[in-house]
Amino acid sequence: MNYTLAYSDASQGWTSFFSYVPEKMIGMNSYFYSFKNGNLWRHNTNDERNNFYGVHNHSKVSGVFNVEPNTVKNFNTFVTNNDTPWDCTFYTDLSKGTALATQFTEKEGSYFAYIRGASNNNDPKLRSNHGIGVPVSVVSTVPSAVVVTFSGDIGSIISTRSPLIDGGTGGSEIYAGTIVSNAVTSTRFIGVVTARTSKSITIDTTVSGGSIPLVTDMVLYSKNLEAESYGLRGYYMQFELENQSTSRVQLYNVQSSIFKSYP
Repeated sequence: MNYTLAYSDASQGWTSFFSYVPEKMIGMNSYFYSFKNGNLWRHNTNDERNNFYGVHNHSKVSGVFNVEPNTVKNFNTFVTNNDTPWDCTFYTDLSKGTALATQFTEKEGSYFAYIRGASNNNDPKLRSNHGIGVPVSVVSTVPSAVVVTFSGDIGSIISTRSPLIDGGTGGSEIYAGTIVSNAVTSTRFIGVVTARTSKSITIDTTVSGGSIPLVTDMVLYSKNLEAESYGLRGYYMQFELENQSTSRVQLYNVQSSIFKSYP
């Protein structure tokens, strides 16, 4: 995508990118003019925002938190001081997350949200992943209800999917690892937990990317990264804020609650 890059004499630097690409532009008599497709346009003359040459676009602001760059940190929350929340996307060197504008809560003049992990960005090395064990039986007669049974008690922390919440999301995701020489060499996605007993889980393997586990696999579960997020972990966190409003909005500063991560 092409951009127009703006330079400020006052700050002696390049300050912003603009989504419009004019054929020619000039400042004259306190106004900014540009040509596009042979037509003359005068900018900043109406109240509509995010619209150039009759085409609606969006505003983006990006930055990075990099306190103590040699330390792995947890980025837990995101706070913006502004008049309306923005959609936010976050990236670290280890993971990715989001905070939608609808997920922010106003507190004392600022907007507050928890950073939610991206559901399609699971990594077996993340803290949200835990081992269950090697199953004693796998009944896969019904692919949408595969029953995997273990010899010991699997506990109660594994979440089950509710069809009444978020269109049937929220259950723990199940992965299977191939065991070679007493070590797990690779993992693959199995499905989402729909039911649980003290020694078994029922898995919907018909979800996108799902597969049938084997009795020789090491079975792992991952808490849903959106519904039960631990925030993001990494050396730094890059953020990108996006707003598509056609009215004027203001953004003063951003903050994040950050603490050291202990393995």
